[in-house]
Amino acid sequence: MSDTADVRDYEVVVVGGGPAGLQTALYTTRLGHDTAVVDRGGGRAAMMLETHNVIGVPEETSGNEFLQTAQKQVEDYGGDVVRDFIVDAERTDDGRFRLVGNDAEFLADRVVLGVGFNDERPKPPVPRTGRGLHYCLHCDAYMFVDRPVYVMGTGEAAAHVAMIMLNFTDEVDILLRGEEPEWSDETDEQLRGHPIDIVEPEITGMRKGEDGWLEAFEFSDGTVRPYRGGFPMYGSNYNTELPEQLGCEVNDDGTVAVDESMETTVDGVYAVGDITPGHNQVPVAMGKGAQAGIDIHYGLREFPRDLESIREDGPVSPDELPGLGERVHAAAAEFEEARAPPLDADVADVSDDD
Repeated sequence: MSDTADVRDYEVVVVGGGPAGLQTALYTTRLGHDTAVVDRGGGRAAMMLETHNVIGVPEETSGNEFLQTAQKQVEDYGGDVVRDFIVDAERTDDGRFRLVGNDAEFLADRVVLGVGFNDERPKPPVPRTGRGLHYCLHCDAYMFVDRPVYVMGTGEAAAHVAMIMLNFTDEVDILLRGEEPEWSDETDEQLRGHPIDIVEPEITGMRKGEDGWLEAFEFSDGTVRPYRGGFPMYGSNYNTELPEQLGCEVNDDGTVAVDESMETTVDGVYAVGDITPGHNQVPVAMGKGAQAGIDIHYGLREFPRDLESIREDGPVSPDELPGLGERVHAAAAEFEEARAPPLDADVADVSDDD
């Protein structure tokens, strides 16, 4: 590993600033642990033109607005949000973790990997993401009620997503784009039992409206088919480089194996969000982040001190309280001072007399 001049020490370092990583950081910071989020920027959530299925968040909130609000919350509570890209990770001889970025090096007691995956994008011509090209069925199917929809792909997932979309509209096509279908014979029989057109020719062009939304695709056989939007189903590339460097077990589907607390097979290393098994949804990712944050707190908090330590070292001294990191403690005091009403003078006098 290469050395960097800037070495930063934390209790918790979260790699990845998506909804899962930021939710973890929000918990660990508010629970008193010195935390940094190291984020390279971008990510699937940042591409959202609107936010769907998140209670309390208006639909018109973009992904970038959502993430910026979350970053500010973490920083207001005393956490750091650092723009960097972690390229190497290892466990140190003293049981901590060393993470090397392009600009800085980070040391941590606990590591949280919220590094997600990259959707396999279809080749052009395709519309802009969020304006006719969509990757989340559960997020975006609602916007296509009674609208013509396409599904791109040749595998099992494409066939099943096309059939699922019939719950929302009666106009669904599968676009093979000149390739042969790869789904099973059983799936083929099931698919052909539904009113879905399987369109074989390649796409040669597209038409968009003044608002930038897709209106239609043009095909090599000269036909033009109208669509409001649709879903490319070409798979995902999971970002497993760091988990593998740290020795985390990776499942056959490319996700990182975790327990119910989101801890990986390596003690002290957690994984959250899209890099783990389950639905790739913002609320689901946030739930995973919260679970990890709480479990990390259980392992790092100073009190209650165990009985064995008390018997060996004596009772807890008032000088050791509170059990917060200095920087988080200072941020908490500043945060509450800005929010809390001034103490009533009469109450203060009574307290002084006691």
